Amino acid sequence: MHVKTGPLLLISLSLGLQLASTPAMSDAESAAEGLLIDGSSTVYPLTREAIRRFQRAQPGHPIEVAFSGTSAGFRRFCAGKTDINDASRRMNSSEQALCAQNGIGYREVPLAMDAITVVVHPSNDWASDITVEELKKLWTPAAEGKVRHWSHIRAGWPDRPVKLFGRGQDSGTYDVFTRQIVGEAHRSRQDYTASENEEELAAGIAAEPDALGFFGIGAYHRHWDELKLLAIDSGKGPVYPTLKTVSEAHYQPLTRPLFIYLSERSLQEKPTTRAFVMHYLQGLPTWIHFTGFMPLRAERYAQSLQSLESFNAAPAADPAGTR
Repeated sequence: MHVKTGPLLLISLSLGLQLASTPAMSDAESAAEGLLIDGSSTVYPLTREAIRRFQRAQPGHPIEVAFSGTSAGFRRFCAGKTDINDASRRMNSSEQALCAQNGIGYREVPLAMDAITVVVHPSNDWASDITVEELKKLWTPAAEGKVRHWSHIRAGWPDRPVKLFGRGQDSGTYDVFTRQIVGEAHRSRQDYTASENEEELAAGIAAEPDALGFFGIGAYHRHWDELKLLAIDSGKGPVYPTLKTVSEAHYQPLTRPLFIYLSERSLQEKPTTRAFVMHYLQGLPTWIHFTGFMPLRAERYAQSLQSLESFNAAPAADPAGTR
């Protein structure tokens, strides 16, 4: 996989939801002094904003957050090295087995609904939508070295090279995108610019007139004035990701839930874990609309809060649904 890097383009929102450059957390760090959070860069802006609000309301609680990607984050979480893992997909069976092997109990907490967006350079005047079949044709492993021009994707599009950008293979976004588009998780062509940092991807696409890339809708909203959003046609006509189309499940197949995973040991041993997550869930519905993500129904947050309030050492049942 070709990974290209460039200067970060940081666009601040009024809530300060930008992806700040965050130092990697050392595995040797002691968790006794505060909370360690890792995982999805898609969820990172939500958690970073929640930390800012929590520390403003309740000073004196050190919390460190980084993003290494959902999959990499789960590896650390299931090794007992973090308190919370941000996740843009559900924990898979191998990760569940790793947690069990290491004696790591956990709670899954749904946060929000997200849409994976497909974007191009704003100067692109030939593409306003793309079908699921065209995306599959473009991203399948067999396309590498063969589907290289826009004209190879759709007849009538120009005979210009298409430059691909997307999330790296430690990303939950990559897992969901490949499963829904290619038909198998973690399989795609490899000749694309990959990054776990959505800001790098946005900057790269904004600088390349022939670019096409994918990432979470939050990144698009942070750079809406530098990118062009494509509608997705799954067979029923082109659909843009909006609050209505995502909440009503019309933007398919790239709508997905976002989660945080909580270490039960951390919940038992660190009062800050429960206090932070409860503050997160209580406040999130009041400010999530600034981020581009979509809230869950109020009863889903109420169920998660009730579960936290009554938490004990007993194993939790798998949550029923995310909506």
